[in-house]
Amino acid sequence: MPASDAHRAIDAVWRIESPKLIAGLARIVRDVGVAEDLAQDALVAALERWPESGIPHNPGAWLMATAKHRAVDLLRRSARLDRKHEELGRELVAREIAAPDFEAAIDDDVGDDLLRLVLIACHPVLATDARVALTLRLLGGLTTEEIARAFLVAAPTIAQRVVRAKRTLSEARVPFEVPRGAELAVRLSSVLEVLYLIFNEGYAATAGDDWMRPALCEDALRLGRVLAELVPREPEVHGLVALMEIQASRARARIGSGGEPVRLSDQDRARWDRLLIRRGLAALARAEQLGGALGPYALQAAIAACHARAHAFADTDWARIAALYDALAQLAPSPVVELNRAVAVAMAFGPAAGLELADALMSEPSLRGYHLLPSVRGDLLEKLGRSAEARLEFERAAALTRNARERELLLERAAANPG
Repeated sequence: MPASDAHRAIDAVWRIESPKLIAGLARIVRDVGVAEDLAQDALVAALERWPESGIPHNPGAWLMATAKHRAVDLLRRSARLDRKHEELGRELVAREIAAPDFEAAIDDDVGDDLLRLVLIACHPVLATDARVALTLRLLGGLTTEEIARAFLVAAPTIAQRVVRAKRTLSEARVPFEVPRGAELAVRLSSVLEVLYLIFNEGYAATAGDDWMRPALCEDALRLGRVLAELVPREPEVHGLVALMEIQASRARARIGSGGEPVRLSDQDRARWDRLLIRRGLAALARAEQLGGALGPYALQAAIAACHARAHAFADTDWARIAALYDALAQLAPSPVVELNRAVAVAMAFGPAAGLELADALMSEPSLRGYHLLPSVRGDLLEKLGRSAEARLEFERAAALTRNARERELLLERAAANPG
């Protein structure tokens, strides 16, 4: 196999296998940083050997076996091991002797290992940006440079976040176990927040020249699906997966031929991905079947489902969407939810009713730099025939956004409303 083909194949294998590899190693060595180093050592070994020997029949097992042997060597030769690590080293050696297929034994707990790694990477002891970077690094298989490009941040900044995050986890002595009960609920909430942030940054980039970054959506969705398999009885996990599936279904229709944003009302719904919609509706049904009131993510998924079920923009059940936003505002109140509710109310009961709600948010401190508030007000003022005011709002929104594509769209809308 040509070296270039082998390297591409190794990269594909690494993307798939690295989370399981790091998760299994973290359980053994009780340190995320050391686990990632061992996994990287195994990757280097693969890059050295596979171009000549070919890709193994079970590349994941090969990587795990290689990393495991390095872990055993590390534990054996370290003169500074504490008693716990000495016991772990003896246990590993004993298990290696007792189990001929040691890598298969390690893989036995892959589900718990992955869940443990997800919960550690998104631990509340870490700052939000550190959780995002560490999750994409350990579970998304992304390089530091790829994460930096996705978030328009310098690569050294991302590298520092990852290093600090691993150091913080080590210093905080975060236990390598899956919490139970109320503690699991708190930790899962942090995980869902991170996945939601990653997906949203891909779905509507906050800055840069691209309206969307689909790779981030795909990473968040893939991790969400894995999480749903690991904790199948958690309705909000299915709710978030449903939301991401349905939102992702519109990706092709959200961008025009020149890369410009296409508004929901103008999208060609024939370009919506029906498979993703079916998957999203099925995930929403699972969340509903698990019982109890819908949580914030499931409510947002139910809103997205209203759009997905409408064959045309005019068929949208805006009254139901407004009611769902009412419920969301009660459950998870925020100015952004109120702004979205204003849009739904405007569509269901007229632009004047929506503008009244949007105007009430003008004094909200957290929305002062939020470009979507003047954007929504501009849209509603335009519908009311108040063109001069609409133009000013669109210009204000254009000045606030950091996304070049969105700025172009807002300026076009401003130009369409002469004073």
